Amino acid sequence: MTEARRDELAANLAEVRKRIEAACTAAGRDADEITLVAVTKTFPASDVRLLSELGVADVAENRDQDAAPKAAACEGLPLTWHFVGQLQTNKVRSVASYADVVHSVDRSKLVTALDRAAGRAGRRLRCLVQVSLDEREDRGGAAPDAVLTLADEIAAAECLELDGVMAVAPLGGDPAEAFARLARIAARVGESHPAARVISAGMSGDLEPAIACGATHVRVGTALLGGRRAIVR
Repeated sequence: MTEARRDELAANLAEVRKRIEAACTAAGRDADEITLVAVTKTFPASDVRLLSELGVADVAENRDQDAAPKAAACEGLPLTWHFVGQLQTNKVRSVASYADVVHSVDRSKLVTALDRAAGRAGRRLRCLVQVSLDEREDRGGAAPDAVLTLADEIAAAECLELDGVMAVAPLGGDPAEAFARLARIAARVGESHPAARVISAGMSGDLEPAIACGATHVRVGTALLGGRRAIVR
């Protein structure tokens, strides 16, 4: 079973990398500019270990209750852990203990909580401002006109580093138009914070327009791991 799953993941990974390379060629970019973040939510730690063996270095989770035990089970692997889900302040202390990058910083209260938790853990957290590109509050994200203030707050925090911005394309909308807006916001952030170069955008269904609009990180789950499964540890 493990060998069959490894073969499945290897084939999926090759296809995703082929898509990334083709998108980069079309956009006049180098594929080395793109970081593939494997979104392993609902999948077991055994899949994370297989992906690591296949050369994947970045993995993401969106729920602390799944991520914390999975990160512990994979301790020692050469992985960068990304937290990409909406984050409540009561989960911050746990997330700060294992995550290397938090993509979903969308309010000042969260900046303060993450900074405090990272300090207690003796760690530095890389943070992205999540930008809302639609009107749906349930998807999280700061309003575009609040992004620069949040970026300044992250940059000023003692135990946080501002890496850039993240967004999810609106459901039913044109992802290319949405990601173009994100690129303009990222450029404004970069004017004040030149080191904040990350643009986390694009998933299984829309990584090509994201790359065309300057994404540096694509978050891929279904195309890499298959349909969502019940988590098995």
